[in-house]
Amino acid sequence: MNILAIGAHFDDLELGCSGTLMNHVENDDTVYMLVVTDSGYRNARGVPVRSKEVALQEGKAAADLIGAELILLNYETFLVPNDEGLTRRLLECIENFRIDTIYSHWIHDVHRDHEYSGKCALMAGRHVPRFLMYRSNYYGSDREFRGNFYLDISLVMERKIQVVNTHKSELERVRHRWIDFVRNQCANDGMRVGVQYAECFEVVRYLR
Repeated sequence: MNILAIGAHFDDLELGCSGTLMNHVENDDTVYMLVVTDSGYRNARGVPVRSKEVALQEGKAAADLIGAELILLNYETFLVPNDEGLTRRLLECIENFRIDTIYSHWIHDVHRDHEYSGKCALMAGRHVPRFLMYRSNYYGSDREFRGNFYLDISLVMERKIQVVNTHKSELERVRHRWIDFVRNQCANDGMRVGVQYAECFEVVRYLR
C-alpha cells in the first residue's frame, strides 16, 4: 500500500500515529510523511521558540527512525490556509504517489493549523478508499473525538517514544510532558481493545 500521513507541523505525526506508520513500514508499505509548515515560530512577545532549521533537522531524524519519505510544503506556522491552493498541492501528492490510505488531522482540533490541514486533506483525499483522522494534542474541543478504529502498536511503542524524543526543542518547551501523555494515551487506548498499546483513529471511510 501507499500511505500518506499529513501533519501540520514536525511532531504532529510522531505524536498522533507514528506507531501505525512504523507498522506500515514493517509490512513493506511505502510511507510518505507530508508536513505542511516549516514549523518555526515565535511566542506572543516575538521571541523565537523554535527555528525552522531546528524543526527540519528534528523532523528528518524522526522520519528516518520511522522509515518514511518526507514531503515538505513549507507554509508558515499559524498561517495554514483553508483554500484550494493547499488542497491542490495535497491532491498532486495523492495522485503522483498513487495513495490509497491517508492519515490526517482530526478536523475539529482547536489548533487552526491542524484543523485547516485536516479539512484540505479531507477535500483532496475524497476519492481515497481509506481515510483516518488522528489527534496529536491534548487540548479540549467543542466536539468529541469519536475514536472508532484501533491499531495495535505494542511492538513498536518504545520506538514511538524514541521518535517523539527526536523533537528535543519542543520537548524542552513542554517540559517533557508529551512523553507521559503519549505513553498513557496509547496504554489507555490499548486497554480498550485488549492490547498493551494502541493508536486510535476516527474513520471517515475504510475500504478493505
